[in-house]
Order: sequence, then structure tokens, then C-alpha cells
Amino acid sequence: MITNEKLVINGGKRLKGEVNIHGSKNAAVALVAAALLVEGKVVIENLPEIDDVTTLLDAISNLGGIIEHISHDTVSIDCTDINKSIADNYNLSKMRASYYLVGALLGRKHNAEVVFPGGCNFGIRPVDQHKKGFEALGASFETTGGFIKAKARKLIGNQVYFDKISVGATINVMMAAVLADGMTNIENAAREPHVVDVANFLNMMGADIKGAGTNVIRIRGVEKLIGGKTYTVVPDMIEAGTFMITAAATRGTITVRNIIPEHMESLTVKLKEMGVSIEEGDDYITVKGQKRPKAVLVQTMEYPGFPTDLQPQMVSLLSISEGQGTVMESIYDNRFQYVEQLHQMGSDIRVEGRTALINGVNKLIGAPIRATDLRAAASLIISGLVAEGTTTVYNLEYLDRGYEGFVKKLAEMGADIKRV
Repeated sequence: MITNEKLVINGGKRLKGEVNIHGSKNAAVALVAAALLVEGKVVIENLPEIDDVTTLLDAISNLGGIIEHISHDTVSIDCTDINKSIADNYNLSKMRASYYLVGALLGRKHNAEVVFPGGCNFGIRPVDQHKKGFEALGASFETTGGFIKAKARKLIGNQVYFDKISVGATINVMMAAVLADGMTNIENAAREPHVVDVANFLNMMGADIKGAGTNVIRIRGVEKLIGGKTYTVVPDMIEAGTFMITAAATRGTITVRNIIPEHMESLTVKLKEMGVSIEEGDDYITVKGQKRPKAVLVQTMEYPGFPTDLQPQMVSLLSISEGQGTVMESIYDNRFQYVEQLHQMGSDIRVEGRTALINGVNKLIGAPIRATDLRAAASLIISGLVAEGTTTVYNLEYLDRGYEGFVKKLAEMGADIKRV
């Protein structure tokens, strides 16, 4: 939702403490949509309390699902009597993940009309791979009148090869295929942890999915999915990474708990390369940023490479590092829009196409700045935490879409930060 609130940050504090990570935002939005495929009640635990999840739960309620909030992070969803296949809630147009409703409704009802997705503007993000996958299963697909429309008399398993790795298309086609007749093989599939999480959830409900987490996923269609189970959302690797980078930037010490350290490997390797101290346990990582970090080269890639959703936060860290750092963005064509805001704080960053050349400066200066997307909001907050003086951050609706209790967590670790 649009908010006129702002963050006021007085920088220069070394953050110290522990932080518990919530469930993955990227997994949660897909899991909530996947509940549409299940007959009977399912309980999803460790759901982050964020705007994108709320919007999808409202959409499912409007489709005829029954939503019960058991606690702040646990929700019961019963989609036994779904009676509509049109999702036209206005708020769905503000988020990218609304397209998961297409795959879920197509699989369950063989018909889906979902308002065209929006979300953070990183440039062109086509749905051509979604289209290719749905059509391979026997569905028609079109984008018209502000809607994505897909329908099929019958879904039949098939070979699906993605020309480009796409997390969204992998999950969407997987959801459509679980109730299709026969066998579906998805090749060149995305391998992200939240792809695995959705497959695990569907398998718990009776699906037959193998290979999630590899580049080939095999799905044998089943007659129906049955609820009566409880599923826990995987920890959020992007939230965890954001706090790890925050520790390095503020030269503090933060223990990030309730995580899967293996998911963080691409970041921990880079932080170690920058001279940051890392200690790993079974379900935690402690980051100690005791000195100015060294500049490095970072290139975003599909998992298990460096995640694009940590790119803005890493640019903030490199902006105060020693030497020249380089960040190459290989996923999106326009994800450096926030750099103009960092310039107002005194950063020395030159963007050339999909590459940012970053000359580290000794200090940043507080300024009024505006978030341009979800992860950029976190990036600007990190910069405000290390800047001299006061930084004011506007456009907090982006932050609310993907981080639960972010400001409170920072304050508990010693940040001078207030939402007003």
C-alpha cells in the first residue's frame, strides 16, 4: 500500500546483536498460490507478514478460499470450494508474483484470468517462457485488456524447454503440470531454494515431482492434491543476506539465525574476499565487519550464483569499500535506478549498461532519498546507517512488500532509526 511515512536514520552506529530470519518472501508468495491446487485445508507456517503475502491471501479469499489466521506467521488455507477463476484485485497489479495464480488456477480449474502483474520496475520482464510452458501443456495463452488469460479443455504432460532460466516460469509450469495427464519434463529449470520449497509443498500434498533443485524437473500428473498437512516456509536467504551485508557495512557484529548457511554461500565467499570475518554454524552465520572492506568484482547469476536480489545491498557496501569494485547485473536490464539516490549521499558510482563501476569513498553523507524498488529500499537504508548525519528514506511501500519488521530489528541491534 502507498504510505506517506518515512524513515529517519542517524548514521554511524556499529550494529551488534542477533536477528531471526523470517520465511522466504519469494517462497511464500508461490506457496500461497500453490494452495489453490489443494482440496482440503493446508496450514503454512513461518509466513512473513508482508504486503505481498497479504495481497495474495485476499485474492484467494475472493476466489472462494477460506483463510484463517492462526498466528501472525501461520495461516490456514482451504481451497476445496474455489468457485471463480478470475483474479482481478487491483493490488495484484502491483506485484510480480501475482502471475503464480495463473499456473495454479490453470492446473485446478483449467481456466485463469489474472490481472497483469506489476512489481518493481527493473525494465523488461516478459512472460514468454510462461507462455511457452503453458502452451506445451495444451493451454491457450494471451495477454489482453490488462489480464493474463490461460485456458485448456485438458492439460497433458509434455517436454518443456526454457530458452532462458526463469524462476517464475519454472514454478508456474510446475504448478500447472501437477494435475495434468501424463509426464512433464521441465528442462533448463531454475534451481533456487524457493523452487525446491514449492515442489516439497506440492509433494507433501500428493504431487509426484522429482528433480527440483536441478536443471531438469520431472512431474508425473496426479488426479488430485489432498490437504490436512502443515508446511513450514524455507528461511529467507535475501533477508539473511541483507543483514549480513549490514554487519559488514556498519563494521558491526551480527549473528543471523534460523537460516540454511548453504544457501548463503555465494555471499559468504564474497564477504570473505572483502576481508569480512564469517563464522558458520548449523543454522546461523555470524558476520564481523571490523575494518573497511576491500573492493571486489560481483556478477549476479541464477542460483547458486550471486543473487540479483542482493545486488543493490552489495553496491551500498562497495560504495564505502577500499578500491574500485565492479558489479555486473546479468539478470535484469535496468536494476541500477537506485544509484542516483546513492549519488546524493556522495557515492562515486558510474553505470554503463548492466555494469556499475564503484570507486569506494571514505564516507557517505546523510540526505533525503527515495526507494525505487524493494531491494533498493534495503540498500538505501544500509547506506543511511553508515552515513554521517541524518538520512531520510521515502517510498517505504517498497520495503513493506518484502521485509517483516526490518526497522524494528535494526533498532534492536543499536541502529538510530525511526519510522515517522
